[in-house]
Amino acid sequence: MEHSRRDQILKHIVEHFIKTASPVGSVTLIDTYQLPYSSATIRNEMLALENDGLLEKTHTSSGRIPSAKGYRYYVDHLRNRNVDETIKFQLQTILSQKMQSVNEVIQKSTEILANMTHLASVVLGPNASQEKLISIQITPLDNNSATAVFITDSGFVENKTFVLPESIDKLSLAECVTMVNNRLKGTPVSQLVEKMDAIKPILQDYIQEHDVIYQAFFQAFINFASERLKLYGQSDLFNQPEFANDAEKLRHLLQLLESPRLMKEVRQINGSLSVQIGQGEGQKSDVSIISSRVKMPGEKEGQIAILGPTRMDYDRVLSALEYVTTMLEKYFQNLEKKE
Repeated sequence: MEHSRRDQILKHIVEHFIKTASPVGSVTLIDTYQLPYSSATIRNEMLALENDGLLEKTHTSSGRIPSAKGYRYYVDHLRNRNVDETIKFQLQTILSQKMQSVNEVIQKSTEILANMTHLASVVLGPNASQEKLISIQITPLDNNSATAVFITDSGFVENKTFVLPESIDKLSLAECVTMVNNRLKGTPVSQLVEKMDAIKPILQDYIQEHDVIYQAFFQAFINFASERLKLYGQSDLFNQPEFANDAEKLRHLLQLLESPRLMKEVRQINGSLSVQIGQGEGQKSDVSIISSRVKMPGEKEGQIAILGPTRMDYDRVLSALEYVTTMLEKYFQNLEKKE
């Protein structure tokens, strides 16, 4: 496919920045890619790309880096769509093995994606996107402790035992649980922590020792989300220069990985494939999430995602994820035909 001069320059800038994590200038483009244009012509094109919001200046260099909009344009129009042969070979090796469970196949395939991209890969089980809370029950064990039981509409149960303050009023505790039930019943699992945080001030009106109840429920809801989401390759992700050299960005990344918000981000898919560039709160997040649905046996649907810096190699990552999910669906379809 023939690209315009401006597209060609943007493509080189994106791919060079992905490789080096360094801002790109006109001299670098000429020396590295032997472009048949003058330095002045390239600078003019880079200025036009900047004015269009596709490139950004940095404070520390005269070079340019891609913006989120620039990455999006690259993903939609400029990438090569080549699948790494190593991924093909490793995936075929896994799919040729006999006597594997569906979970084993998904796990091994996702680990390949993490190893080959040096980013984090995420698996979201088939129930996670629709599963909702239907009931919270609290049973006192003795005067000093109680167990909270949380049940979802898929039958998943989470238990949380916590210490009761001596001053706690059992009637107020029961009223508090009723209130929480009324407000959280039907809430998707991925939104429970957010909803619990929103009703925290209301707990104070029901029970003086509200923080004990809040912390018990909050931790249970975090466990809900972590049970549904398996994460691979996070150590490689931490070594990416964006996070290794910037404590604030690393803190935002850790908050995302350790929070149910990651499950919420992954499940926000429109169609079979989603590219979310620059996810997270504030300028220091610097995270992109590429995710794809996977049809599994029994009409179930899970999701696989790759999470990394906005500087990730979108061509390689997208091509790999598309290939893996396509091959997995064919594998599962063949399994169902044999049964």
